[in-house]
Parts: sequence; structure tokens; C-alpha cells
Amino acid sequence: MMKYFSNLRQSWHHFLHNEELKQKIYSIVFESDTPNGKLFDIILSGSIILSVLLVILDSMHFFPHSAYLVLRILEYILTLFFTIEYLARIYCLKQPRKYVFSFFGIVDLLATLPVYLSFVFHSTHYLLVIRAFRLIRIFRIFKLFTFINEGNLLLRSLWISAPKILIFFFFVLILVTSMGTVMYAIEGNVPDSQFNNIPNSIYWAIVTMTTVGYGDITPVTPVGRFISAVIMLMGYTIIAVPTGIVSATMVSEHKKLEKRRCPRCHRDGHDFEASYCKYCGAQLKKPEPEKAAEEQQDERF
Repeated sequence: MMKYFSNLRQSWHHFLHNEELKQKIYSIVFESDTPNGKLFDIILSGSIILSVLLVILDSMHFFPHSAYLVLRILEYILTLFFTIEYLARIYCLKQPRKYVFSFFGIVDLLATLPVYLSFVFHSTHYLLVIRAFRLIRIFRIFKLFTFINEGNLLLRSLWISAPKILIFFFFVLILVTSMGTVMYAIEGNVPDSQFNNIPNSIYWAIVTMTTVGYGDITPVTPVGRFISAVIMLMGYTIIAVPTGIVSATMVSEHKKLEKRRCPRCHRDGHDFEASYCKYCGAQLKKPEPEKAAEEQQDERF
């Protein structure tokens, strides 16, 4: 028995430190420019889409009981596949912590946990909680961004634009707070006014400035209506600002991709993650994007 456990321990130690196996798994899971990597990406993206469709079908209540049983079995199979994929990513990385705490690492974990939680919370009292957990599976659709170069460009542009958008958000927050307070001062003394407190007035300012216009709170005084019209016009202008920031960043990042020229054949247009020329196979120079953009590539460690 001791010899059995000793052999088992040695096999486990060899498995954990098998660099050749790790490299093979890494090339399949992370490198999409290899035949096996492309096949894995196709299977994984198809499984994600199928899993999301299962969530949608599971929320519909006109199928027979046997159909739901089939859906549940398919979900268990897909969950097993996603679990193996999640563990494989951790296994083959030199710094697995970066992946575990990255955006897509957390999404992978949240998309896998609900089925396992359903085995633990089996009491009738927790049925609603389990159903809420199972809805988290819809997050798997975010992983599709990793298979689309344009999606990576969008995520990189959003990450670079985040500081500017954050400053703009605080500006809008100050603006709606100020406008809401002004409307409370103007409309608050009107009998049966819906602007009876500052939070309600700020809520109205947000709804008006974003041009949503629920109509549940409306000003009645001439001054209040005039300010409301001004805020509506400001809303059309403000909404375009974040779009312009991200669009300008996307254009800048796209130009960087176009400038990635092969040193051998002098042809450009290579992908951001490409290491070799797609025309002649020569090794490309590493791109030099902004530091924030480089750090957000959370699946390249």
C-alpha cells in the first residue's frame, strides 16, 4: 500500500512539473494560430454558444419534462468540459494567478460554479437561489471576445480610454447632482410636486440627460420646463463624448496594427497577438502599445 501511494505521489509530481506537456497544452489552449489551437477555439466557441442557448431554452416553460432532462444532461457535459478547460489554463501557465484574477478568468469561474453549487444547495428553500446562480452561465458569452480580433481591439481601446471616460463620468455625475438640486429648489415648493426631495430630483436629471424620458416625474413651472429643455439638449451632446473617445482610440490602435511591418517581406496588416508574419513566416517585432493596453491582455502570460 505504501509503495502504491509512493508511486502515485511520484506520478502526480511528474505531472505537475511536466514542462513538455504544459507547452503542448499551452499551444492548444492559448495559441490560436496553430491547427490544434484553431480547432480548440472552434470547439470552445461552439460550446459557449450551445451553453447560452441551453440557458435560454431552460427559461422557457412549454417543453415536456423529458426535454428538460436532456437539457440538464447537456449542461452537465458542457460544465465538465468548461471545468477541464479552466483547470488546463491554470495548469499550463507559469503565473496562473494572473489568469485566475483576470476578467476572463473570473468569468470562466463564475460560468462554471452554478452547476456545482446546485449539488450543494439542494433544499427546497434554496431553489430560487440555485436558479439565480444558474443565470450566471450567461457570462460565458463574454468569452467569445477572445476569438475575435475586432473584439480584442475594442477591449483594448476601452481599457486605454477608461481614465478619460472615468473623468467624464464624474463630470456628468456632478452635473446631474447640480441640476437635480436646482430643480428641487425650483419645483420643490409646488403643491403635490414630484420633486419632493433631492434624490428624486437627481433621478429625474439622470433620466432626462440620458434622453430616456420615463415621464414619471415632470416639471410644471415655466422655469423648470425651460431648464428641462436645456438638460435634454445637453444630453444629446454629452452622450456622443464617450463614443468619440473610444472611436479615436480604436483608430489609433488600428493604425498601430497596420504599422506592424514584416522585416523580411515588408508587408503589414498583422494581428496584435501575431508573433510571425502571416505571409513569409518571419518573426515579427513585439508591438509597443501603451502599457495599460499591454497589461490588459490577460490571457497572454
